[in-house]
Amino acid sequence: MINKSRQRLRFFESRKNQNHISNADRFLYKKPEPRHRICVIGTGTMGQEHMRVSALLGRAQVIGIYDCQTLSMDVAAENFKEFSDHPLRFYSSLGLACSDPDVDAIFICTPNFTHREVLEVALESGKPIFLEKPMATTLKDAFDIVRWDLSYESFIQIGLQYRYKAQYSEAIFETLCRESIGDIKTIALSESRPPFLDKVGQWNKFNIKSGGTLLEKCCHYFDLINLLASSHPSRVYASGGRALNFCDFEYAGVKSDIDDHAFVIIEYANGVRASFSLNMFSPNFSEELVLVGDGGRLVAVESFNVHKETASEISMEIETGERQTSRQIELGFPKAIETSGHHGSTYFEHIAFFDRLEGKKTGAATIDEGFWSIIVATAAQLSISRGEAVSIEEMLKQEGEDLQNWLSSQKSMLVGA
Repeated sequence: MINKSRQRLRFFESRKNQNHISNADRFLYKKPEPRHRICVIGTGTMGQEHMRVSALLGRAQVIGIYDCQTLSMDVAAENFKEFSDHPLRFYSSLGLACSDPDVDAIFICTPNFTHREVLEVALESGKPIFLEKPMATTLKDAFDIVRWDLSYESFIQIGLQYRYKAQYSEAIFETLCRESIGDIKTIALSESRPPFLDKVGQWNKFNIKSGGTLLEKCCHYFDLINLLASSHPSRVYASGGRALNFCDFEYAGVKSDIDDHAFVIIEYANGVRASFSLNMFSPNFSEELVLVGDGGRLVAVESFNVHKETASEISMEIETGERQTSRQIELGFPKAIETSGHHGSTYFEHIAFFDRLEGKKTGAATIDEGFWSIIVATAAQLSISRGEAVSIEEMLKQEGEDLQNWLSSQKSMLVGA
């Protein structure tokens, strides 16, 4: 996941006392010429993050935006002026945005419950598509996307960018590439954070629109756990509920129903066991990953004090006892990348997207992997409501023969690997 492009000295190139260096004399300061042109569908918090990161990376130019909320487009365009002087096209409809012949790729950053509908229109373009996570809010809609992808002439990349966060990128490399702790046996992942932020229409406060907290927020983590387990989940048990957040919140006469904490246990076909815990009424952000294998232990920690607004503190420790070298290291990205969005992971997610657009191999989540993250999240939400463990196979059987056949094909692929 290392970016091998030319080193840039962003700290110096943006300093006023370096403005005397003309464009003709810029080398380390030289910004790349955008090779691709994109439009962004949905200009809320995530849409604006993708616009900002695109300008920072420089491999693509945002040429147009579309949102059904005029205010969102106006604010996004105004904020974008800080990063680019390129004029933006304001599309009057989703169809016009997707069919613009000047657009090379489409970024879909709309609310969760609109993903399937928006994607269906975007697919008519035949262009590369970036679809924010989660790919859909129901198993049925997500499976439709899996099937659409099979016959799509270009590609769809799902926005599971936590694979690119510094600590998780390093953990993946150390465990799956270097095998620093041997065969992984147990996985423990946790997140504590403040409540969900405000959204247009407050859609993230309702299960029917978000898919539920464990889908909306935690599909990132389930993707990571699935990847590290190197297997398919077979059974999920979860306990969770509502303790503090939005218990008295109503919007348009409807009461909020999202969970704000949960504990999830996942059993995998290869014997790996994993746990995930979530708390969404913490004052600050913190994440911890603990991997234990037959050759050692890896611990990766991130903490971010939202009130002090200082940079994240990220570290990773590998303990191997008498087997080989143990070590503890601090991790991080350059400030410009670290502060661009989701602690730099969106930046590297963009690199993966444009690498694939240019025919290069990437480590981005496949459509099937994106679907598996939704399967785990859905099983966890179902387990909470039922108060019992959920068999993945039984859950998919209840969704119909097509999903049952898909599961069989996935098992065959895993055995073949």
